[in-house]
Amino acid sequence: MANSGQKVVLITGCSSGIGLRIAVILAKDEKSRYHVIATMRDLKKKDKLVEAAGDAYGKTLTLLPLDVCSDESVRQCVNNVKDRHIDILINNAGVGLLGPVESISIEEMKKVFETNFFGVVRMIKEVMPDMKKRRSGHIIVMSSVMGLQGVVFNDVYTASKFAMEGFCESLAVQLMKFNIRLSMIEPGPVHTEFETKMMEDVAKMEYPGADADTVRYFKDVYLPSSIDIFEAMGQTPDDIAKCTKKVIESNNPRFRNLTNNLYTPIVALKYADETGGLSVNTFYNLLFNFGPLMHITMSILKCLTCSCLRRRTISPN
Repeated sequence: MANSGQKVVLITGCSSGIGLRIAVILAKDEKSRYHVIATMRDLKKKDKLVEAAGDAYGKTLTLLPLDVCSDESVRQCVNNVKDRHIDILINNAGVGLLGPVESISIEEMKKVFETNFFGVVRMIKEVMPDMKKRRSGHIIVMSSVMGLQGVVFNDVYTASKFAMEGFCESLAVQLMKFNIRLSMIEPGPVHTEFETKMMEDVAKMEYPGADADTVRYFKDVYLPSSIDIFEAMGQTPDDIAKCTKKVIESNNPRFRNLTNNLYTPIVALKYADETGGLSVNTFYNLLFNFGPLMHITMSILKCLTCSCLRRRTISPN
């Protein structure tokens, strides 16, 4: 139960990675300004979070089960919050999907949208009416640079993030009239157990339905380039959590918050040419024509990008 003056923060997807670190950083706030309700589908996976929270667990951090893909689970979770009072909703739960689109079933695609898009919509629909009545609240959505710029072989995941960006961009205008702020957090590559395991798994998989050339491009061209980018430009879950905390604490939080300034030129390509040809052709050439050069560039960037420089890339201000 939150103390007087504490803001109640409900976070989805807290069993690991970014959600776990956001929950811990807010729960351990030096001024105890937040009471964190950390949620996950299966509370049996709470051990990492409980260990990381330390003394904050049971004081400024409590746990609730929540499956964002279930209307009933979402409703029960919010009903279990005292007076349904949630000051800050952080939508972090998400799933990834990687590979040639020919080999991905429609059912797999629907599962991604069920979590990444409809899961967020469910949460917002459940808390928004109460926030409107109070004329206050802050809704934060964990998006991605892939919600701004498409990335090859991430077609479905990118589509789910594009959908969320459009939904939030539309909704933000209405919410301002009710004094509710909506913010998007847009990380690039983030080093998490989830990402590492997914990369390892997809490299071993077969891709029925996709032609041999496409599978070869995916495994021999895209995956090595992706690993280079992760190693050179990847942030940690702590970086994203710190950025999220700064957005929460801002007197005038921005709608879009790229967490990694190294990605700004990449996103800018899209808006520099209204025909879209500049970004499409640039990424094509980088991947298929200048792969060795890109590998060298990423290696140099990895050496130059020391920890102090990476820390300077996480501020949304």
